[in-house]
Amino acid sequence: MATSLPTPHVPSPSDPSALTPGGDREAASSSQASAQRHQLALMRAGQLSAVQRVAAGNELARLGDLRFRPDAWDLPDDPLLGFVEIPPGPFLMGNDPGQDPTAYPDEIPPHEISLPRYYIGRYPVTGRQFRAFIDQTGHKPENEGSLYGPPNHPVVWLGWFDALQYSEWLTKCLRDWEGTPEPLAALLRHEGWCVTLPSEPEWEKAARGADGRTYPWGNEPDNNRGNFGGTGIMTTSAVGCFPDGASPYGIEDMSGNVWEWTRSVWGPYPYPSDAAGRAEREYLEVREGVRRVRRGGAFFSSPRSARCTVRLGSGPYPHGGGMGCRVVLRPALP
Repeated sequence: MATSLPTPHVPSPSDPSALTPGGDREAASSSQASAQRHQLALMRAGQLSAVQRVAAGNELARLGDLRFRPDAWDLPDDPLLGFVEIPPGPFLMGNDPGQDPTAYPDEIPPHEISLPRYYIGRYPVTGRQFRAFIDQTGHKPENEGSLYGPPNHPVVWLGWFDALQYSEWLTKCLRDWEGTPEPLAALLRHEGWCVTLPSEPEWEKAARGADGRTYPWGNEPDNNRGNFGGTGIMTTSAVGCFPDGASPYGIEDMSGNVWEWTRSVWGPYPYPSDAAGRAEREYLEVREGVRRVRRGGAFFSSPRSARCTVRLGSGPYPHGGGMGCRVVLRPALP
């Protein structure tokens, strides 16, 4: 049984009691940073329960989440700003009801898809990241619910058009910014790459790898590895609270937490493998009556709905407090 670790009392740096007798604000700042690191360690501690880790993630939101860079639109503070390379090659897409009796008809048949190299966000887009877009552009989101909520949780109440416009804005930011790391800078500036929403194949390969597994971590549901029905949390969680649920490529929160928009238009399987078929399935123009596919399940989803192969076709408008997105960096779309 997981044991609860004590959480230290962390006074506000503006509170005089937080200061040393000499008024040493540097000591208060050091104490704040220590508290942030402590909560981050608790949030990533696999021996704790999901509820305990989520509580630590919420406290980290209150203190300030040091995993993200305020000077880089709150993108992750790692060498590639949170983008993870997915290598080129084939993977198994879809599902076989002979092996998985929980498969829905629209997941069938299983088929091999080959993809070129691309990069995908380690985490879903957070509330603070989406807010940076709103603050800089003045964009009015389809639902104001996307502007609220803990800053290190996924953005929610997100419409497909808002998600797409966020990705287009981020493309321009990273192309223009002198701090964009290589190789991302060269890909964006010289090879025509862009930030956009993932296609269904891009999302599914990043979630399950090349071996056809059911969940990012294996073939059995596990509430210690994903925020979906059964955890007792019943709301979103800070991104990264389920490190043991990472995919074979190290991508997190792909099973539960929030549904994630893809750029793919709803359609039957097999997914097109030719360029013309892909273009017709992945166009970004607005067309009347078109449904886009969302993936991954949410905090309220059943284990069945949080499998890597589950597909849900929806109109491109906000669908509640469990609807977010993740972005990819890839060659420009035709």
